[in-house]
Amino acid sequence: MDPLEEPKGLGRRRQQRGSRDVFGRFSEGFARAMGTSGFIIGMTVFVVAWLGWNDLAPVSVQFDPRAQNFTLLTLILSLQASYAAPLILLAQNRQDDRDRVQVEQDRQQAQRGLDDTEYLAREIVALRLLVRDMASKDFVRSELRSLLEELDRRDADRTTAREPDALERP
Repeated sequence: MDPLEEPKGLGRRRQQRGSRDVFGRFSEGFARAMGTSGFIIGMTVFVVAWLGWNDLAPVSVQFDPRAQNFTLLTLILSLQASYAAPLILLAQNRQDDRDRVQVEQDRQQAQRGLDDTEYLAREIVALRLLVRDMASKDFVRSELRSLLEELDRRDADRTTAREPDALERP
C-alpha cells in the first residue's frame, strides 16, 4: 500500500501493535518453553555439565573455576531469571486479557440463552392461556348434542303442529 494513502501516524501504530504482538507471542512461547519438563531437564544437564567441567577439568581449561564459586554460572542464571520473570508475567497478562475476553463472551452467550429461555417461557404461557380459552372436544360434543336435541324438538313440534292441518283437509 502506498504510504501517501494513509494518515501520517497510522503506519507507526500498526507497526508498534505488530511488534508488540510479536514480542507478546515470543514471551508466551518463552514462558511455555520454560514450563516444560524438557527445559528443566535441559537446564539440569547444562548446569551439571558446567559444574562437572569446571570442577573436574584441569585448571588451565576451566573457564569458571570452583575456587571462584562458579561466578560466571551464577551470573548467567541470574541473568536468565531476570529476563524470565518479566517475560512470564507478560505472558500471564496476555493470558489474563484473553481469559477476560472469553469470560465476557461467555457472559454474553449466557445472557442470550437466558433471554431466549425467557422469551420461550412467555410464548408457552401465552399458548397455555389460548388453549385454556379454547373449547375442548367434550365441550363441543355436548354443545352439538344439545343443539341436535333442540333441532329434534323443533322438528317434532312442527310435525305435531302440521298433523292437525292434515286431518282437517280431506
